Amino acid sequence: MDGKMLARIGAVVFVGVAITATVIEFTRQPEPAEVRPLARERSDTGELRQRLRQCRDMGEAATRDPACLNVWAENRDRFLKQGVPAPNTPEAPTTLWPSAPTEDPIVKEMQPVTQPEPARPPVSPDEGAR
Repeated sequence: MDGKMLARIGAVVFVGVAITATVIEFTRQPEPAEVRPLARERSDTGELRQRLRQCRDMGEAATRDPACLNVWAENRDRFLKQGVPAPNTPEAPTTLWPSAPTEDPIVKEMQPVTQPEPARPPVSPDEGAR
């Protein structure tokens, strides 16, 4: 068997495998997606939650209702924990390296360095005569 015949057989086998894989992929049934609720209802039936639900059910009228505005403010304060004293917080920010120098050690005052003149090639006696 020569090289050309072997290459042709290899190409036919490759095409056959590719066609078989394509047919298998197209005939495969998609798995049904698992449907799960995004949020589940809590069994918590607190007074604040009930009042929030009532305001939600009122729709746009709730934006003008003073009771709903108070409920929303109470819920916002509860969520943001406003009115609760903060834990022990320092008055000034602490630094990582309190003993670090205040001036930059890399930047130093340096005197300007004068550059030497570039060296000139020696002049031959023949060049001066021209």
